[in-house]
Amino acid sequence: MRKWIPALLVIIAVAASAALYPTLPERVATHWDMTGQPNGWSSRFWGAWMIPLIMAVIWPLMRLLPHIDPHRANYVKFAGMYEALIILTLAFMLGLHIMLLMAATGTRIPTQRVVMTGVGLFFVAIGLMLPRVHPNWFVGIRTPWTLSSELSWERTHKAGGPLFAAVGALTVLTSIIAPTASVWVLAVSATALVVFLFVYSYRVWKTDPGRRSG
Repeated sequence: MRKWIPALLVIIAVAASAALYPTLPERVATHWDMTGQPNGWSSRFWGAWMIPLIMAVIWPLMRLLPHIDPHRANYVKFAGMYEALIILTLAFMLGLHIMLLMAATGTRIPTQRVVMTGVGLFFVAIGLMLPRVHPNWFVGIRTPWTLSSELSWERTHKAGGPLFAAVGALTVLTSIIAPTASVWVLAVSATALVVFLFVYSYRVWKTDPGRRSG
């Protein structure tokens, strides 16, 4: 049943654009600064259809990836999680699209707070999913060492999951308390997380007698 949800999300995005297209202005705000003021614009056509088109490409692309991955057999081990990832990605994009359309038609929206809250929740969801991902070439924490050591992959994802969720929760909290600072909080904490996981995956790889090298 869940395999139909991505199609439904794309249809909702297309339907929303079609319904509101006649009411959209000639220029549609598609980017906002850290104070919530629009600083990037697109034509009415691209403002209405850009995100639905991207969603329509991402959906089949994510369906294709398991079939071209040399580790395709591992996807069976986290099939439910991978399906949830597709839904999560498209739902996040649909939320951005609805916000864009509402702002374009005159609804006052605290864009900075809404976007950064959404990004933070996305990180939390990714963090909850990561420990369930098995080795593959497209999804998860992919460093040279997680890709050449099952031990490094397993431990890095178990460590990274809670940390991703923590970064997301911190972003959500900051977006509520101090929206203009939330981008910097996310940037700094995400950078620190990437550096930590990069080093951690290497250190675990070094202890794995079954690691691959060369």
